Amino acid sequence: MSETITPDSPAAEVFHDAAAAVARLEELYTQATGFLCTHFAQAMREGAPACRVRAFYPQVEFETSSYAHVDTRLSFGHVSAPGRYRATITRPDLFRSYLTQQIGLLIENHGQPVTIGPSETAMPVHFAVARDAAITVPQEGAAEFTLRDVFDVPDLSTTNDDIVNGTYIPTDGIAPLAPFTAQRVDYSLARLAHYTATDAEHFQNHVLFTNYQFYVSEFEAYARAQLKDATSGYTAFVSTDNAEITDCDGVLPPSSKTPQMPTYHLKRADGSGITLVNIGVGPSNAKTATDHIAVLRPHAWIMVGHCAGLRNSQALGDFVLAHAYLREDKVLDDDLPVWVPVPALAEIQIALEQAVAKVTELEGYELKRLMRTGTVASLDNRNWELRDQSGPVQRLSQSRAVALDMESATIAANGFRFRVPYGTLLCVSDKPLHGELKLPGMASDFYKTQVVRHLMIGIHAMEQLRSMPLERIHSRKLRSFEETAFL
Repeated sequence: MSETITPDSPAAEVFHDAAAAVARLEELYTQATGFLCTHFAQAMREGAPACRVRAFYPQVEFETSSYAHVDTRLSFGHVSAPGRYRATITRPDLFRSYLTQQIGLLIENHGQPVTIGPSETAMPVHFAVARDAAITVPQEGAAEFTLRDVFDVPDLSTTNDDIVNGTYIPTDGIAPLAPFTAQRVDYSLARLAHYTATDAEHFQNHVLFTNYQFYVSEFEAYARAQLKDATSGYTAFVSTDNAEITDCDGVLPPSSKTPQMPTYHLKRADGSGITLVNIGVGPSNAKTATDHIAVLRPHAWIMVGHCAGLRNSQALGDFVLAHAYLREDKVLDDDLPVWVPVPALAEIQIALEQAVAKVTELEGYELKRLMRTGTVASLDNRNWELRDQSGPVQRLSQSRAVALDMESATIAANGFRFRVPYGTLLCVSDKPLHGELKLPGMASDFYKTQVVRHLMIGIHAMEQLRSMPLERIHSRKLRSFEETAFL
């Protein structure tokens, strides 16, 4: 099979206007996916064609020869040195606002245009047909022909985190313009739909993570109250299976399945609403969720879960605002070594502390009665208390840890790795070192009295962060020596 057929795409073109550039990206993407869908459906009906069928992701390319510095206060929207920069793009319809903003900043800050055209990266047929419910890609060997002999399939050489991990080495002298390749984004979009039972289109720019289902019903109640208030700015609430309501009395049908990470979205027209993800228990789930949500480029994510209080002075229901993390979760060691510090971010810390003060009506020194700031330790063993405690307790004491859970350090570390502003506010649900274990009767009373207040603190913090300029919340603290221009 020597011949390869491809779409008759327009040649690469220079654009000085960001909106027009994104429109061309959409045109190229629609043409490529339509081409693959048509030929794939035909192959499923009539058998393998006599030639290879291939389409390409669109790309944006930028080149500058100037060493002139842009505004040094900016952490994104510019390149740091002369050269050629490139990014493959997928789903420009989904990322229209993001792409328009990032391309616009690049053009404005450097006074140079971008070039839009087809890339040399083949689009896997699996991703091209993903949005067409009428087309299903059979498993390898299930079709009457070998799929990869005719169509391109996902390629791990372009589906990785080399760019964000700082390990990417250009082989053609062209540096990356965006933190993820198109294939990496497509992979995560597919995984998000699988794990959360909601489509990527519903995710909002502010994400709350929790490790208990109890928060979900309260989040829905809050959402319905906001939909009842015409001045709230919220427009819809989305539950699993993409069930959506736009008024406070809307009926949400029961989910056809229970996803691994049930996710709910309180939407605003501009995407600045709040998404709540119940990641369940454990660092593996925390890493999986954040690995995939990161491609959506949220403006902040915050963990609002429960934890073990490690100090005798703490009481059940007290809050812990993490300002450091002891990382013993182990799931990110290969991507972000444990020697890398994961700092607290002032913007997030202030928003959380002010939200606690607002909800509890306590301020200053009085707030210390209810909230403690300190190190949060995250372990990968839920039943660590059953082992010899001398080693773990000594490390916890030396680290000055005040709370312990299984997810917070993972979420913070992945926020650091993916340049997504992060924070943690936990609520003490047990004190295992002091004989107060999480037992069924005690837990139910605790949850009933604390869950509403804790969730509202997270919501208020996100609403405060929403009012911040992007250049303030996406500060230079999360940027490395050689960063991509795109956020």
